[in-house]
Amino acid sequence: MVPVSGRATEPYDLLRPERTITGMSAVLLPHADPFTPDLDGFAAHLARTLEAGLVPAVNMDTGFGPTLDDSARQEILRVTREICGDAEFVAGAHVDDAPGARLDLDRYFQQVATIASHGGTPILFPSHGLGGVSEGEQLAAMAAVGERCDRFLGFELSRAFHPAGFVLSLEGYRDLLGIRSCAGAKHSSLERAPEWDRLRLRDRVRPDFMVLTGNDLAIDMVCYGSDYLLGISTFAPDLFAERDRCWASGDPAFHQRNDDLQYLGRFAFRTPVPAYKHSASQFLRLRGWITSDATPAGAPERPDSDRAVLAELGVRLGVVEQGVVEPGTGSRT
Repeated sequence: MVPVSGRATEPYDLLRPERTITGMSAVLLPHADPFTPDLDGFAAHLARTLEAGLVPAVNMDTGFGPTLDDSARQEILRVTREICGDAEFVAGAHVDDAPGARLDLDRYFQQVATIASHGGTPILFPSHGLGGVSEGEQLAAMAAVGERCDRFLGFELSRAFHPAGFVLSLEGYRDLLGIRSCAGAKHSSLERAPEWDRLRLRDRVRPDFMVLTGNDLAIDMVCYGSDYLLGISTFAPDLFAERDRCWASGDPAFHQRNDDLQYLGRFAFRTPVPAYKHSASQFLRLRGWITSDATPAGAPERPDSDRAVLAELGVRLGVVEQGVVEPGTGSRT
């Protein structure tokens, strides 16, 4: 019997060893300076994500999607289609509004249609209008979107990431499983128990539905049957893909690699959580993958001293050379 409310029991029944994991990675949009996105750096990182075997997700929070205007998002879609070719990608469908705004379903329809026209799978990013209505109205809105497209993804988001975020009740999640064009949903409550409940419900009601963990603080949720759409994976799509292959083959090296990546996630996603995007920029610059760790004007930032810690973690992961950062300074050598 699958519970529909309350705390999940111990998840040993959910363990799925030697399972092939579907990994989706929210791709960072690097910046040359606070006012200029680095599209060449973005394209190169998108290509790395594809080459690693992960599904790129663009215009997500990691790509500053909620703060871009429509023209910038469409340029990201154009570059993504060019780099991906026929390969799958996911893109955030955003409605720009303010607290207290009404639900603008027509804008969601437009965003979904634009993404589909570029060959992407839309994921419905919460807006103030969508987050401000009842759960029944939220599900009705998602069902209406599902009638307009062949395939889309839902999105449960903690307000630690975005003020318009919301998380469905388990009863509401059961109704989401009934929307056939909804292929899966990202779950970003940053809590394990609700995700375990969702996995049990999914296994019973609709086994083909993807529970995409967005819990950057518990990336081992893949052991229990979750797939993932994570921001932390943009720091190291190559290492996440390696970790996933270890799990699929039964290689115990999975656990050490997962532990080291989780250490990185715990550091990068500390309060204030949205500043993880600056951590990603710092880390990718340490890896030599981008030329600047600038973030958009107004975005929360980490202190320069974080670079030394990130460099140490990069050395542990084998992707940053010893001595890239001068001890105690946080500056590049």
